[in-house]
Amino acid sequence: MAYGLTAFGVAMGEEAAVKDVVAEYTEDVERVLGYGYEYIHRAPPDVSVTDLAVEAGRRALESVNPREVDLLVLALTDLADHLYWDAAARVQWALGLSRAEAVLVDQGCVGGVTAFDTVAGRFATHPGYSTALVIGANRTVEAYWNRLDTHSLLFSDGAAAAVAVRDAPTLRWRSSYAETDGRYADFFRMDVGGARQPFVPGTETPAVRDAWDVVDQFDHDAERLAAYAEEIDERTARAVHRACRQAGCAEEGLARLLLLNDNARVLATQAELVGVPIERTNARLAALNGHFGAADHLFSLARMEEAGELAPGDLVALAANGRGMHWACTVLQC
Repeated sequence: MAYGLTAFGVAMGEEAAVKDVVAEYTEDVERVLGYGYEYIHRAPPDVSVTDLAVEAGRRALESVNPREVDLLVLALTDLADHLYWDAAARVQWALGLSRAEAVLVDQGCVGGVTAFDTVAGRFATHPGYSTALVIGANRTVEAYWNRLDTHSLLFSDGAAAAVAVRDAPTLRWRSSYAETDGRYADFFRMDVGGARQPFVPGTETPAVRDAWDVVDQFDHDAERLAAYAEEIDERTARAVHRACRQAGCAEEGLARLLLLNDNARVLATQAELVGVPIERTNARLAALNGHFGAADHLFSLARMEEAGELAPGDLVALAANGRGMHWACTVLQC
């Protein structure tokens, strides 16, 4: 189902140099600095993930009548503002999208890529839909995990949005591919707070499972852990290959490869596996801004479009992996 992206909007937390704040989060300063990030963005305590999403959406809609929007797709990385509560519905109302269906995508960091497939599917099954708003957003809930120390990515707070219009000629959707491996579903979960083990008053604040818990999953077997890390990268590259094949192009024809705003080593490894020079990725944007979770790809697209770095005809692949585990890729053409 043909559609293209016509406008973008971005909202970010306050910028902080990693070297200035790393000691607030960990004693293992050298390890964290070694990931290659220069800055992160942190939202004030009173700014929620839906606040960020609304701000980014409002900027993307500056030249669009909200009543003309038929579909809102919101992709979140972390917890929403409340439990038993629909963040997509709140954003729909706050933006005045009174006619729009609201869809929530909750697949962690990969959701900003699978959201494009969601738009394609809704446009295919709803012939009357002509305009959609796609938003990816992240607001790190620091009560439950450490934005600089829990993972090997440094998490930033921010949101990015794009307007998708049926048959628009700019940044046209060409294909999407996704795959899931539920063997890893328990990695990175928080054991307390769900229906199986609810919060209990008076107990310690629970925490998200971190990288050391992943090591435990493999019984501290270095070979098995290395194989898991390799699998993440290889299946990301495979997702790019399969999305390109669906689009009728090859990886060597890609003008840009936009990955998660991961650490420098992972970005270099995945770019090499796909066969795209690191200079044609989002590596520099990642280092300068940190990881926005499900907003990474929309953020990179917005910045590259703003800087005039995308030329007519350019093929752009958006690829990601996320908890679940999920791998996905979407191919766009400028």
